[in-house]
Order: sequence, then structure tokens, then C-alpha cells
Amino acid sequence: MAALVRFLKSSILSKVVMAATGLVLVLFLLGHMAGNLQMYLGQEKMNTYAETLQGLGSLLWVIRAALFVFLVLHVITSIKLKWENYTARPEQYTVKKYVRASLSSRTMIWTGVMIFLFLTYHLLHFTVRATNPSYGGLFDALGRPDVYSMVVIGYSNVLIAVVYIAAMLLLGFHLFHAIESMFQTLGVNHEKYNPFIHGLSLTVSTIIMLGFISIPVGVLFGWIELPAGVIVL
Repeated sequence: MAALVRFLKSSILSKVVMAATGLVLVLFLLGHMAGNLQMYLGQEKMNTYAETLQGLGSLLWVIRAALFVFLVLHVITSIKLKWENYTARPEQYTVKKYVRASLSSRTMIWTGVMIFLFLTYHLLHFTVRATNPSYGGLFDALGRPDVYSMVVIGYSNVLIAVVYIAAMLLLGFHLFHAIESMFQTLGVNHEKYNPFIHGLSLTVSTIIMLGFISIPVGVLFGWIELPAGVIVL
């Protein structure tokens, strides 16, 4: 029992929880990005996708609740490990020399905080629609909530689009180190495989970053346009 208690309090468990929750969140981001990219297929496809998600009913809220729990666990374990690392060496070096630590690894906690703040705004903007209640009055020809037009109108605001683009750049920066660290924490760490893992981390983080960024960019450059008859208020 004592050994179990020590394990539950150990940094090893925190690292495993952080890696496992991180994996779930990365998979969610890939799926969410793929769904959002249907904006390029037009209003019908995007609204059908949104309707399918809403059709899940209570299950959708269960999924959202589970993702929220994973996110909270990820944040808590990240802060816990950062604090333990700091308290383990409370006296700072007079001259800091970063040999192996990359910029992304040294700023993980800060990019994570900024992404969390952005996520709060994102939910208020598109999900809860607290910042833009007028979105609730948008419906397509079939009487469905017009998610497609909502996104186009949202990103037609240059300031909002720039905020989203900046946030996705931070996300890609954060994921690059996070994905690589996840493999190491889960025990996949060998000289033979590390170059592949490094390349995979760069590829996945870049795909997610560019996939999300392409949508506000597409709106700003007119590649994604409002359907006829929809008026921007």
C-alpha cells in the first residue's frame, strides 16, 4: 500500500497522465481539424457535418465532458511537473546555458497557458456564442443552424482571424515538443527511432497548425465565401 501511495504521488505517474491525456487531445485536434476543413466543401457539407455532431445528443456532451477532464488533468500535471522541476533546483544559475533544451520545450508552460486562454475565447465565440449571439439566428435553406456562414462571418473580422491564426501558430509550436516528449514518456525512446519520432512530431504539429490556419486565411482571401443571400450584420 505504501508503495502504491508513493507511486500515486510520484512524478512518474504525472508524466504518464500528461502523456496519455496529451495523446487523446492530439487525436481530437486531428479529428476536429478534419471536420473543420469541410468548410472548403461548401455550406451543405459543413452544415451536414455539424448536424451529425449535434445529432449525437447526450453523447456529444459526454464526449465534451471527457475532453474537458483530459484537458484539466493535462494542465494540472503539467503545472505540477513544472513546479517540481523548479523546486528541485530553487537557486537559478547565474548564466543559463541551454544545451539540449529547445525554445519550444523551455516555453511549454507559457504556450500552454496562452492556448488555454484562447480555448476559453473559442468556446465563448463559436460554441456558446456568448460573444456573438447573432450567430444563433443563422439558418440554411433546410432550416439547420448555418455553421458554415457563422464561421465565414466570424473570420471576416480581420482582428478575430488574426487572433485565431496567432493561436494556431502557438499551438503548432507547443505540439512540436509535446508530441516528441509524449513518446519518450511512454517509453519509446531509442537512438534508432528518435529521428523518426522527431520527424513525426514536426509533421503532425505542422499539419494541425496549417489545417486550422487555412480556414481563416481562406475566408480572408475569398477562397471560402458566404452563400448567396446571407448578409453580414
